[in-house]
Amino acid sequence: RRLPKYYRYLGELNKVGITKTSSRELSEMTGFSASQIRQDLNNFGGFGQQGFGYDVGNLRNEIGKILGLDKKYKIIIVGAGNIGQAIANYTGFYEADYEVVALFDKNPKLVGLSIRNALIMDSDNLEEFLKKEHIDIAVICTPKSVSQQVAEQLVRCGIRAIWNFAPKDLKMPEEVYVENVHLNESLFSLTYYYNKMKKESGK
Repeated sequence: RRLPKYYRYLGELNKVGITKTSSRELSEMTGFSASQIRQDLNNFGGFGQQGFGYDVGNLRNEIGKILGLDKKYKIIIVGAGNIGQAIANYTGFYEADYEVVALFDKNPKLVGLSIRNALIMDSDNLEEFLKKEHIDIAVICTPKSVSQQVAEQLVRCGIRAIWNFAPKDLKMPEEVYVENVHLNESLFSLTYYYNKMKKESGK
């Protein structure tokens, strides 16, 4: 969970031309302790030099390889409502070689439209599409009432990685990796800590 954050912050350093950093500087940026950062990086080979620190470009490339970001991934999105469209429009995908190749929805008003050159297709064509195209990752943005059914359909068609935005945890076979994203849970955590802070400050 920490490696993606290291990768992001190293990218920010790279953009402004900083070529060298240290675990202390990364600690200030990420909020993780310097010892935790050194331990994480040592687990994957170290990448640093005593007295020099870390080469920003090299460390970012190595972490990218660990995260699998040295490869290209084709993505489909099932559910082209507000969340599905927002994900398809996210520029970060295209910077990291994630390509959204198609979206699927049952709404006839959406079918035939395109988002960043990705066509919104009728959900009835999903299985036929997956038989012809090699897709690495499927994103589910459907109502929770159909999310499990959609996931099972995707798995039958060979999908083994699912990013699930439906508000329901999916039950999948062990060989299928699912990342469940619950937007409400993040917001609930925010309001908890916000109210805790207000209470402690007496405001």
